[in-house]
Amino acid sequence: MTFLKKNKSNPLIRLAKNQSEQSFLIISATFCSILNKLFDLAPPVLIGLSIDVVVREKSSWLASYGFESVPTQLLILATASFLIWTAESFFEYLYGLLWRNLAQSTQHNLRIQAYNHLQKLELSFFESDSTGRLLAILNDDINQLERFLDQGANQLLQLFVTVILVGGAMAFLAPGVAIFAFIPIPIILWGSIRFQKRLAPKYKDVREKAGDIAARLSNNLGGMLTIKSFATESWELDRLRLNSHSYQRSNRNAIRLSAAFIPLIRFAILFAFLAILIVGGLQAWEGELEIGIYSFLVFITQRLLWPLTTLGHVLDEYQRSMASTNRVLDLIDKPIEISGGSLRLEPKNVIGNIEFKNVYFNYKNRNNLLTNFNLNISAGTTVGIVGSTGSGKSSLVKLILRLYPIKSGEIKLDGIGIDKYNLLDLRRSIALVSQEVYLFHGTIEENISYGNNSASQKQIHEAAILSEAADFIEKLPEGYQTLVGERGQKLSGGQCQRIALARAILKDAPILILDEATASVDNETEAAIQRSLSKVTSNRTTIVIAHRLSTIKNADKIVVLQEGSISEVGTHEFLIKNQGVYFDLWKVQAGAN
Repeated sequence: MTFLKKNKSNPLIRLAKNQSEQSFLIISATFCSILNKLFDLAPPVLIGLSIDVVVREKSSWLASYGFESVPTQLLILATASFLIWTAESFFEYLYGLLWRNLAQSTQHNLRIQAYNHLQKLELSFFESDSTGRLLAILNDDINQLERFLDQGANQLLQLFVTVILVGGAMAFLAPGVAIFAFIPIPIILWGSIRFQKRLAPKYKDVREKAGDIAARLSNNLGGMLTIKSFATESWELDRLRLNSHSYQRSNRNAIRLSAAFIPLIRFAILFAFLAILIVGGLQAWEGELEIGIYSFLVFITQRLLWPLTTLGHVLDEYQRSMASTNRVLDLIDKPIEISGGSLRLEPKNVIGNIEFKNVYFNYKNRNNLLTNFNLNISAGTTVGIVGSTGSGKSSLVKLILRLYPIKSGEIKLDGIGIDKYNLLDLRRSIALVSQEVYLFHGTIEENISYGNNSASQKQIHEAAILSEAADFIEKLPEGYQTLVGERGQKLSGGQCQRIALARAILKDAPILILDEATASVDNETEAAIQRSLSKVTSNRTTIVIAHRLSTIKNADKIVVLQEGSISEVGTHEFLIKNQGVYFDLWKVQAGAN
């Protein structure tokens, strides 16, 4: 993915730094896991002590503390067993609760962080990556990490505690026998590290392939109309099948490697168990090793080595989650190219004078679109911008909204560079009706009031009237409560555009930008919208980008663009008389009519 960085930091360390505010929860969960494992390892000790009591009676280890009666010693061991089992169960409940809470809160925090950061990134970022991949990160990758924290983290921690505690106890009680239990551990650790290194890139590839599938599905679901109209269902199914097979192969390669890990560990454990069974048994038979200690060693060897069989599964989960963690944190760490200034801006105080001064701009990896561009838009005027496709009309709008960074020069609002203003304040001062209308899944009322949740129903209805949307809305069975469907698919293009216009009108910003706002309406509706706009545009700066020249015929000034440069400026009458580019465009459209 284009935003991934070659970050050398361990993903676990990166995650801990990112979630530092949860350090108390992490420490508490870790503490409970350790205590649970301590109590979990106590039963083999109790078994060894009980055998010691039965075999040695009054000379047992407990008898040395004054408890000479065998029944008393057994009662003490029974009481200790009850307390230990109770404590183990209690801390198992606590660590389960704490780790799951940590998993859920981390999942929530990362998703909110990632999405919040995503919203702050410039538009060029979204042009260089796919929606499906980003959705895979925000959902699949974060869920993968949640699954590891829910169970895998505790398993890994308890495995480490087991090796340290049991290994230490065996070395202290019978170092000559314990050595046989330690021999397999370096083999297991070496194998684990080797497998971990080989698994890491494989699971990174698995996550990439999962992102490819998500991207394919997202694109196809969004373009279902095109797929059906071109009858390409079979072709798209084949393309998805290729992506799915690629994901399957990638997963199969990772699984094949991880599955080979457990049999290796089983043979290592078998060697250690047999060695302790024979060597320890001979020493106990010859009286060199106490029966209780020998019993403890036989039981505890299983507790030491058998959990290592889960190491493959735990490392498998760990590698999957760390690959996902890196993808999520790489997204969060992606630098923001456009940041707002510190100067606050109240929309009601905006005069509305806009000036492009010696602006140079190009899209990433392309030649300059604007070169030494200069344009002044006076406050309170309506300026029409026309030109052929690719001349830079819509780019001017994106630059005013600071959706892209300029290469050099300055864009000023009321005499101050727009980069000096708080970014949200700047955008609150501008109402945009884009040529690509986007309606959110919800009611018509919710879409008109989007961004202005405090608007009253009266204000919403007035905005609908001004945009010529009220008539068709009131004819719908559920009126303003009608669901528009995802991306407004239940409405026509013209209806969607009028709702988007109503949304901009309700925003009541001092600057209004219409980017092909009447492109999808019929001539009669366009004329009605023009009448409404004459009221809406009064006392505010209005920029109208139009393909239909009739839309900007009454503008105070018309700017004609050609390949990012201004070729003509003037009123409609002046440009017609001038018989330049605008005249040719007008003649073509008039002839077409």
